[in-house]
Amino acid sequence: QVQLVESGGGLVQPGGSLRLSCAASGTIFSISAMRWYRQAPGKQRELVATITSDGGTNYADFVKGRFTISRDNAKNTVYLQINSLKPEDTAVYYCNADLRIRMNYMLQQYWGQGTQVTVSS
Repeated sequence: QVQLVESGGGLVQPGGSLRLSCAASGTIFSISAMRWYRQAPGKQRELVATITSDGGTNYADFVKGRFTISRDNAKNTVYLQINSLKPEDTAVYYCNADLRIRMNYMLQQYWGQGTQVTVSS
C-alpha cells in the first residue's frame, strides 16, 4: 500500500508564500519522477512542476520563476515553494509520483489527495 500525503496548504494573502510538502509512504522500492499539479474551480487539472530522481526540474510557463520544486530522496518527499502568490494561484494542489513497489516491478503512478491553497485578501 502506497500513500502520498500533501500538507502545507492554507489561506494566504496576495504576495505571500507557502511551502507545500508531499510525503510518500508504504511499500516503496524506488521513486522516479515526482510532480505537482493544480486544479482551480471549474478548470482542468494542470501540471505545475516536475522533478526527476536526480533533481532535474521542469516548470509550466505560468510559474515564471515564482515556484520551486525540490525533493528529499531520503524522506521520499517532494516540496513546492510558492512565492509572490496571486489570487489566480488558488487551487487544490496535488502531488504525483512514478514509483516501483518492488525491484523489477513496473513504474506505477500514484496521487495524493490534494491540499487547498487559497490566495485572498
